[in-house]
Amino acid sequence: MVPGEPRGGDEVKSVLRRLGLDGRSVVTAVPYLWLLLFFLIPFVIVLKISFSTSQIAMPPYEPLLHWAGDKVLQIKLNLGNFAFLVEDNLYWKAYLNSIWVASVSTFFCLLLGYPIAYAIARSNPSARNILMLLIVLPFWTSFLLRVYAWIGILKNNGLLNNFLIWIGAIDQPIQMLQTDFAVYVGIVYSYLPFMILPLYANLEKMDLTLLEAAADLGCRPWQGFLKITLPLSLPGVRAGCLLVFIPAVGEFVIPSLLGDPGMLMIGKVLWTEFFNNRDWPVASAVAIVLLLFLVIPMMYFQRAQDAEAGGVHR
Repeated sequence: MVPGEPRGGDEVKSVLRRLGLDGRSVVTAVPYLWLLLFFLIPFVIVLKISFSTSQIAMPPYEPLLHWAGDKVLQIKLNLGNFAFLVEDNLYWKAYLNSIWVASVSTFFCLLLGYPIAYAIARSNPSARNILMLLIVLPFWTSFLLRVYAWIGILKNNGLLNNFLIWIGAIDQPIQMLQTDFAVYVGIVYSYLPFMILPLYANLEKMDLTLLEAAADLGCRPWQGFLKITLPLSLPGVRAGCLLVFIPAVGEFVIPSLLGDPGMLMIGKVLWTEFFNNRDWPVASAVAIVLLLFLVIPMMYFQRAQDAEAGGVHR
């Protein structure tokens, strides 16, 4: 390097100064850039397609902008796709059934995940890492393979039916595959770690001296749990429910492989509209409405987080 010549780091700093940026602004801009590239731009594209009209061509929808003459640009917005969703009961039944399935699955994930997270958080510190490794271990394999494994477990001649017949609990195989029960089992199994992880993170950092003080004041263990542990763990409960509910609403793979072929789920409806019917505008309208449904719990979670943060700073 020639003496007096600016270094690489100095050159970068000088460029940032010219742009009116500093290191903190660059670091803060990274997540916003990620949201712009992987959320906002795809959302705008899907929104644009939802206002177009279907056609037999490639791409299978008409452009929104048309040149009507010299220096005349027309914008053609088709609102019929959204009106079609209101008129056809199929879509509303699919939305409501998806929300119901996601809500029930989230409830069972919470029912199973809270005791597991609580047990790990209260276990020996040397064993916590091993226990958490066992929780995330299924993610090391393919999601599709794990769902296929449940087909071998739940089918009529599968492991579960054979075990029940062997112990004498049943005489004939029980139809478990291609039922709502199989869908609930698949979703709970697949998304249970998403419930456990935020709950564990919240319970593990809780101040245990609060429980000791409550015990000294005559509070029984179950009262300490209801009055101290449970309220303090509510942020983890909300985060876990959000992480399970949102992907479960639009789930496609699990209902397709484990559920009844006639089961209405909005993910299956989206697949049908996109790839079978080749009606991209209607499919995009379905996706936009689904996103609006999912914004509601996200706004609730953000409002709850802001309320708790405001209460802490008071």
